[in-house]
Amino acid sequence: MAALNPPVCDFGAKAPYFNLPDVEGRFWSLEQCSGEKGLLVMFICNHCPYVKAIRERIVRDTDELKAYGIHSVAIMSNDFHSFPEDAPETMRQIAQQYGFNFPYLLDENQAVAQAYGAVCTPDFFGYNARYELQYRGRLDASRTETASADTVRELFEAMQQIAATGQGPEQQIPSIGCSIKWKTNTL
Repeated sequence: MAALNPPVCDFGAKAPYFNLPDVEGRFWSLEQCSGEKGLLVMFICNHCPYVKAIRERIVRDTDELKAYGIHSVAIMSNDFHSFPEDAPETMRQIAQQYGFNFPYLLDENQAVAQAYGAVCTPDFFGYNARYELQYRGRLDASRTETASADTVRELFEAMQQIAATGQGPEQQIPSIGCSIKWKTNTL
């Protein structure tokens, strides 16, 4: 398991379009996932210890962000044929077990991950109401172990700021996580 950090935020970059199926087969577009004040796009998976350490916090933060007009979506782009724990059935089980309050979408051909430039799980992209990138940082100080309960809620606070002002914080600490498991014929 190689830990990777994504690049710094490319402020103002437009959110690439997507239309992907969720764990029940319903398709969701970029616009359908968005809130009035913005959208949080999360690239996650089922098997990564970095994601496992923060699943409950992701659910907590995405639920609380709804009150600020920020909606969220999670996308799983790993090659689940090589990593069966990331298969659609397990996605469905994880979404139910943890009470995901956002669509959990399958990017089977990995085109959406490539369009976003996602490199790891978790990889967070925070957009304002104009679909302009304003946050590309970590959830909090958690790694493969959950950070203490009093840790700064970096992503949550950044998304609150985006909801209020349309702009994210200048200082952002990149996320860290497992590399996206690319299919050998997609790169």
